Amino acid sequence: MLRENHRGFKFDWVTIIIYLLLVTFGWLNILSASHVGEVVTYFDTSQLYGKHLVFVGLSFVLIILILSIEAKFYERFASIIYITAMLALVGLFVFGKDVNGARSWYGIGSMTIQPSEFAKFATALAVSKYISDLQTNMKTLQDQLKTLALIIIPAFLILLQNDAGSTIVYASFFFVFYREGLQQIYLIVAISTIVLAIIALKFGVLYAAIFSVAVIGGHLFVKRKKRPSIFKSVIVLAVCIGFSYGVKLFYNHGIKPHQQNRISLWLRLEKDASKLERMKKEEAYNLIQSEKAISSGGFSGKGFLEGTRTTGKFVPEQHTDYIFSTVGEEWGFLGSAFVVVLFMALIIRILYLSESQKSQFSRVYGYCVASILFIHFTINTGMVMGLIPTVGIPLPFFSYGGSGLMGFTILLFIFVKLDSNKINEW
Repeated sequence: MLRENHRGFKFDWVTIIIYLLLVTFGWLNILSASHVGEVVTYFDTSQLYGKHLVFVGLSFVLIILILSIEAKFYERFASIIYITAMLALVGLFVFGKDVNGARSWYGIGSMTIQPSEFAKFATALAVSKYISDLQTNMKTLQDQLKTLALIIIPAFLILLQNDAGSTIVYASFFFVFYREGLQQIYLIVAISTIVLAIIALKFGVLYAAIFSVAVIGGHLFVKRKKRPSIFKSVIVLAVCIGFSYGVKLFYNHGIKPHQQNRISLWLRLEKDASKLERMKKEEAYNLIQSEKAISSGGFSGKGFLEGTRTTGKFVPEQHTDYIFSTVGEEWGFLGSAFVVVLFMALIIRILYLSESQKSQFSRVYGYCVASILFIHFTINTGMVMGLIPTVGIPLPFFSYGGSGLMGFTILLFIFVKLDSNKINEW
């Protein structure tokens, strides 16, 4: 399966350079967020930044391996890779190690491995394989359900491990399905459901019902020449009202208290001032400190290793989920904008390359990569800035963690290899 084409390194160097910039800048910010004292020993593996440098080296080894393997390997063995990843997730229930209340890691000596980070590229391969093999346009219910099962299985296994953040990532595959022909109504329903749930929680069921009537009424007006069914509209309205009640019920009795508090703080649901203050100290402490760190950076930042809130360890877990706050404090608006531009450039580049692929498998996989990166980037940065509820999800190529860095590296460079195969065939 080793690559037989020796005509040169015809890989997309734009993608590779953006990756290198993200990994390098990410490591610099991990160093800022984790170093102790004034002396920095870059290769000190007793420090988090030293360990992460080892992960970077291992990722580079993986890149060489991935690019050396024949591109067809990933399509031929997609099913086996997927099944192996699912077995690794199942094995956690027996051999897994609990960390911060989540049973998501295998302990190997002093190191831990998180299979959910590798399940993402395995699921992307399986989805791409299934859609390309059937040459499906996602129009039939049978194809939709079978494809949906491929993402529900890992999402459910990860949810059982008490890792809600990683579970949410699997919603990104709906962007892929939409590109491959899934009816627009699904996207409309998904967006409407989210808006309806927010209205029900924030303003109550009555306002959710009014919103539903307005949307249904607008639909009837637009479709008036096609004689829409009033009976169906009444049924949809009843479902919307029932869903609104269900959201309230689930919020009050179906989720854990800390999850309730995070949603409550995000939507400003709590009216009691004393209870609100207590919730902020308990549930929003990380967020408040993160926002202070970002705002203190100003336009150009305080400088590398000069962030007082970063060096003072004011932001808990700053080297992982809250790494973007380090960027905001030490590099300011300019540095934050640079990171945003890099991520958007990478995602747009992947989408552009995906549309130029000669095989459906490569195109679908490219869209999977772009969608996963987009969801991770959007949720992480939105969480750090308080735009969405707090969710434990890493920033790709930036947050500390060997499993995360290597998982994202594999995810991206499989596509780089698939794209190079397209280039070499011209």
